[in-house]
Amino acid sequence: MTTIAPILTALFITATLALPMSKSHADEPETPDPTLSDRVEAALPDHVGAAVLVIDHGNIIFRQTYGLADTENQTPVTPQTNFRIASITKQFTATAVMLLVDDGKLSLDDTLDQFFPGFPDYGQRITVRHLLNHRSGLPDYEDLIPENTTLQVHDLDVLKMILDTDEPLFETGTKHAYSNTGYTLLGLIVEQTAKQPFHDFLKTRIFDPVGMDRTLMYVRGINAVPNRAFGHTKQKDQWTRDDQSLTSAVRGDGGIYSSLDDLAKWVAALDSQQLLSDESTKQMFTPTQTDESFGYGFGWRIDTYKDQPRVHHNGGTRGFSLCLQRFPERDAAVVVLFNSNIDGNMTPVGDRVADLVLFTDRD
Repeated sequence: MTTIAPILTALFITATLALPMSKSHADEPETPDPTLSDRVEAALPDHVGAAVLVIDHGNIIFRQTYGLADTENQTPVTPQTNFRIASITKQFTATAVMLLVDDGKLSLDDTLDQFFPGFPDYGQRITVRHLLNHRSGLPDYEDLIPENTTLQVHDLDVLKMILDTDEPLFETGTKHAYSNTGYTLLGLIVEQTAKQPFHDFLKTRIFDPVGMDRTLMYVRGINAVPNRAFGHTKQKDQWTRDDQSLTSAVRGDGGIYSSLDDLAKWVAALDSQQLLSDESTKQMFTPTQTDESFGYGFGWRIDTYKDQPRVHHNGGTRGFSLCLQRFPERDAAVVVLFNSNIDGNMTPVGDRVADLVLFTDRD
């Protein structure tokens, strides 16, 4: 992986993010094509609000917001608006795990029975590594929630459901099957190993060092989301606020809120390998060898696009749809955030933005 000079990156981002926000659409870096913002907007699906960021060679080349963070109060989206990033959270959970590996406090070969007394016998075969790359065989907890449940599910509820599960869905390690359960358990493992609440560990070990001042893992009653975008769903051709679901309180698989500006800092930290050792970084972005059309590392899907190696992940939860794509060989990234339910896969949305802004003839 090529790296960018962290000092130059920090200086560039600091200067760029300090631009005055005098318009309802935030000022973006100058572009030789004044129609680009309109063309990007035309390429986006129907939405309430959106935030789009494109980085190339470590530089922000496009940064634009559209629409509303909240239809009830007519609050515009800005680069500081915090969206619930749903499953993009998984890359932060994976990073937290690898920080503890670098600390020597955790091993990827540790098994579930070491952390959760009373776990069924098959927990002796499921390792931290299996949770990270979705090869544990654990069922997705969303499929285990009892019918007629009305109260929000929490992490310990997920653990109890799994403790009551007699066998995994398949023999551990034999195939990839995406499961939110694994990342929920990873959050609990981080908390137990660090002897610190998970949201505090993320703040002190990731968000604060990277300078992600507005980003947080939301825990109701403990913290509050500043500049919050509210989720929306279209009903009878009208967008209405629709923000929380039964699983919104579960943390490790999707509990983080972040903004366009903070995610720019996150991308810079990844490109400069600010947080993790070389070995942990390599493991995170090494795909599990499968017979499928993509690989999965730790919290990242791994494939190619336009003949460029790509690591990426989408997020989707009630009222929010998002994607984050990185092209590490050129220190490039595409981030698209919606506070709306978008039909279909978010990857093609990110691809369209990449085609318009990143993969052009300007190089």
